[in-house]
Amino acid sequence: MSDWNPTLYRQFEDERTRPARELLARVPLAAARRVYDLGCGPGNSTELLVARFPDANVIGTDNSAAMLAEARQRLPRQTFELGDIAGWAPAGDAPDLVYANASLQWLGDHGALIPRLFATLAPGGVLAVQMPDNLDEPSHRLMRDVASQAPWVTAIGDAGAVRSRLLEAGQYYDLLALDAAQVDVWHTVYRHPMASAHAIVQWLRSTGLRPFLDALDAPLQQSFVAEYERRIDQAYPARVDGQRLLAFPRLFIVAQRKS
Repeated sequence: MSDWNPTLYRQFEDERTRPARELLARVPLAAARRVYDLGCGPGNSTELLVARFPDANVIGTDNSAAMLAEARQRLPRQTFELGDIAGWAPAGDAPDLVYANASLQWLGDHGALIPRLFATLAPGGVLAVQMPDNLDEPSHRLMRDVASQAPWVTAIGDAGAVRSRLLEAGQYYDLLALDAAQVDVWHTVYRHPMASAHAIVQWLRSTGLRPFLDALDAPLQQSFVAEYERRIDQAYPARVDGQRLLAFPRLFIVAQRKS
């Protein structure tokens, strides 16, 4: 897959940072010494962590060199590391907080991943996770619908395999409850006003559309986006003020390890 595009990603930074802020607000820690931001992206979530825990050693990790370059420019005094969450383990002391905002949805086998991340925590430490839960929204159903048709299907293959489905909220609770002092699991559906169907597509080009577009050459990318935008225009009609409302469900998990 091609590297992430930080400039495109940051076009909607306020909307992307809102759930990161709301996730952090539910973390039941008065202080922390060691904090990891898994999938830190351009550093917008890391910035929240640094402000919340100014005395902590906050370390951001991401598998995108472009995103890390942006994060280092934003927070030059912080530590950022290139790495893959699938094989991640903390170096040195166990963390007080492992924070993963909009990153774990790109990995499979959550039945093993979530308990493994939780097990890295220090006693009393917290795992805080936020993941888009939007595979059944028109925005993502239409991606798969277009990808399953000619001429794009030959290059893309199985559109349903591009991203794994999340577990049910209760399953995440069950993975953590026996070893946790407390587990908080909830859904929020954001409804973002967007200027146009084109704006919705631009939002998704930097995230959900990437695996589909990466499989296509330039002419097929152009035709795919044109057809996808046509369908998005129908699925998200203009409201009374001309704006489109993009529904964006997200799943949140905050689990604290027993002391």
